[in-house]
Amino acid sequence: QVQLVQSGGGLVQAGGSLSVSCTASGGTFSWAWFRQAPGIERQFVAAISRSGTTTNYADSVKGRFTISRDNAKNTVYLQMNSLKPEDTAVYYCAAVRHGSIGVGPGAYDYWGQGTQVTVSS
Repeated sequence: QVQLVQSGGGLVQAGGSLSVSCTASGGTFSWAWFRQAPGIERQFVAAISRSGTTTNYADSVKGRFTISRDNAKNTVYLQMNSLKPEDTAVYYCAAVRHGSIGVGPGAYDYWGQGTQVTVSS
């Protein structure tokens, strides 16, 4: 069974930066990050293909967030810059072994435990 373990996140003032990472117990995957704020359904943030050559971002984070991966470490990263209070949410990594990257939660088979990111105004 594949396990995804997240780290990072925390509390930062608006305009600041945070990063989150997610490591898989094994295998090569396409990855994505989603986020979920209270009372709101899980939203797509960013995704990266197995090769790392293709990325996709939600319009709300484009130009501020960067997704990257290190295949040797089975790890995906999300660097978040110019953070806004509306970025506050629990961030989840997601992975799929086969298929292309998607923007819906149903496209992914494995999920991390979630990491809180809080941006104060």
